Amino acid sequence: MLYRKLGKTGEKASILGYGCMRLPVLDNDPGKIDEEKASELLRYAIDHGINYIDAAYSYHGGMGEAFLGKALAEGYREKVLLATKLSCKRVRCREDMDRFLEEQLEKLRTDCIDFYLLHAVKKSYWEKMKKFGVIEFLEQARAEGKIKYTGFSFHDSPDVFKEVLDAYPWDLCQIQLNYLDENYQAGVEGLKYAAEKGLAVVIMEPLRGGNLASKVPEEAGKVWERADSRRTPAEWAFRYLWDYPEISVVLSGMNEMDHLKENMKIAEEGQPNSLTAEEKGLIAEVKQIYRARMKVNCTGCKYCVPCPSGVNIPRALSYLNDVTMLGDVKNARFQYGVLLSPEEKAGNCVECGECEEVCPQNIEIRKMLKEVTEIFEE
Repeated sequence: MLYRKLGKTGEKASILGYGCMRLPVLDNDPGKIDEEKASELLRYAIDHGINYIDAAYSYHGGMGEAFLGKALAEGYREKVLLATKLSCKRVRCREDMDRFLEEQLEKLRTDCIDFYLLHAVKKSYWEKMKKFGVIEFLEQARAEGKIKYTGFSFHDSPDVFKEVLDAYPWDLCQIQLNYLDENYQAGVEGLKYAAEKGLAVVIMEPLRGGNLASKVPEEAGKVWERADSRRTPAEWAFRYLWDYPEISVVLSGMNEMDHLKENMKIAEEGQPNSLTAEEKGLIAEVKQIYRARMKVNCTGCKYCVPCPSGVNIPRALSYLNDVTMLGDVKNARFQYGVLLSPEEKAGNCVECGECEEVCPQNIEIRKMLKEVTEIFEE
């Protein structure tokens, strides 16, 4: 496993981090983690060099941190840098911050969280957190030894990113980046800005919700075949990111042992500035192919669920992208009809708009669900 410095902290982290938002579950229920399988995966990863673990208060319906507390027992906690997040969405007053932190420490069975991040920061959340005294809270928590380093994960414009970053001497930021999102949200501009200020930069959504690995257009596959080095689509996506020396860690939510082992093998060659000009040109070609086909800018983060009307929004939108990116209407219609229950289908949307209020990608979800209904239900 290769390691890089986490900015000005001086800590060293594996370039591949374990994201705990998509752990294996039972009965397709996000709140029922398959603890035996998830523990096996996590401990295998740590035993083979992965030492950055990313969690959040809200992951797996609030059950993710409690699982980690158990999985990191028997000496595993001491082997990792543990990052988790304060839910900006749930904070209603200054006291909430203290209460959530104490709850998280208890769930994680630890006295100190290595990296404590504000979760999914956007303009409205930042204004609210400032009003409630978040900077004072962070300083107090650090002084009391409950957290070691501070940070934030981010979903908004480059201007807001710079505003948040300049407001406090953060240690780390977590941004969405992949070869499709160079100019989206913080983007490459934000990556460079943060690195110049000495922050560690952790990357989420490297495969864009899995789309860059599993939903490969035929034209894109032909581009990859022209490369001198034979690599999987997932490897191309990871290597694109690790080529940036400013990136410290790339997160991946690995819920199958084959995926974990494949990603660790890819990470063995994740050196900065290692891609050739020709390889970068191939990535640019594939990017244009995807951008021309993608209908919905959805990463499958699931912030939009549960929907009050029961619609499985991420799954419904993914089938719409299947049609536009892969052109396989027949198969997409079959899966939509078979794999979604009647209650989960897009036609149940009552256009309440709650999903759009929390969508970090600012998708016009109601409009897209109408299109899903037209294609798959009418």
